Amino acid sequence: MASSGTYVWTMSNGETVLEAYERIQVRATSIRQEHMVSARRALNLLLVEASNRQVNLWKVQQNSFPLVQGTALYNLPANTVLVLDAWVSSNTGTQNQTDIYITPISRTEYATFSNKQTPGRPTSWWMDRLISPTLTVWPVPDASGPYVFNYFSCVQMQDANLPGGETPDLPFRWLDWFAAALAHRLSRYYAPTLEAARKEDAKEAWIIAASQDVEPVALALSPTLRSYYRR
Repeated sequence: MASSGTYVWTMSNGETVLEAYERIQVRATSIRQEHMVSARRALNLLLVEASNRQVNLWKVQQNSFPLVQGTALYNLPANTVLVLDAWVSSNTGTQNQTDIYITPISRTEYATFSNKQTPGRPTSWWMDRLISPTLTVWPVPDASGPYVFNYFSCVQMQDANLPGGETPDLPFRWLDWFAAALAHRLSRYYAPTLEAARKEDAKEAWIIAASQDVEPVALALSPTLRSYYRR
């Protein structure tokens, strides 16, 4: 018999809930409205957990915004969890475009700069992880631009709802973890005696999925070029 030849199977949020309840021995015929209310809440809290376990490669996005002369502080999209890498472009879209990688600094490092209004081509950035996150560049963009700030960021998971066959904001390789981790969370309410076992299941499923959520490339280390990154 030939294999299906298709790659479209997934689990909806509703199916994930049913799978999780079965793992804690709550059968479909026993599920009441209160079970579904608990499941929806647990689904979204689970996605919060996943958003905190970075880096999740499927939630990495590339974005950019123009830098404004004399302006150091910029608003980031509200769903930004973490900025990974950044570079500043000059002469964007032309044959003379140049991209220079710039390095992150901490809140403390930024506080130590004696002249925060120094003009120049930015070489550093600091992300303030507020509810509405911001990004500060240093030096402050000068008149030699225009400059464009480009960056890769991790963004939070999309909300999970149960009606309409909605699917989770996860790739195929993470579905087993999603069901296992949801079963662990629901066991706290509906099957406390199974909580330890379901926790181990969730932990194992996370390790297996996370081992594949990597970029399999060689690691290269080089010393900092201080004349390049001078402040």
